[in-house]
Amino acid sequence: MKKIIKPENGYYLESDKHLIIKAYLNSNRTKQSIWEEYTGHLEEHGKILKWMRELGYEAPGKKRKLIHQSSSLMAKESIQSLNNDFEKKQLEKRITELEKQLKEAEMKAIAFSTMVDIAEKELKISIRKKYNTKP
Repeated sequence: MKKIIKPENGYYLESDKHLIIKAYLNSNRTKQSIWEEYTGHLEEHGKILKWMRELGYEAPGKKRKLIHQSSSLMAKESIQSLNNDFEKKQLEKRITELEKQLKEAEMKAIAFSTMVDIAEKELKISIRKKYNTKP
């Protein structure tokens, strides 16, 4: 039986996490038995898998080995690139909508101005406010 690892301030050291994960990956034993051997506790509550994800190890369904940092970085960049493309398309769509709304507002302003001009001519009254008058 190996030395039981005690957490410091309720947290396991990263080196201890690596030690436990490597013991799990290099054996055909269950996470439960590895956990019990290294910590003395009966239940591990998914901590080994959580640590594996945090520290860059592959999921147990695949080959048990350390993921290459470059492939992990490439995956992150790929996801970021997809997010950037999606955001770019969303922004372009929004710009198109705003341009359409602007054209519509300009047409309404022209129509309103024309309507006021016609009403002033036909009714021979002043509708537009004169700005240089005293109250």
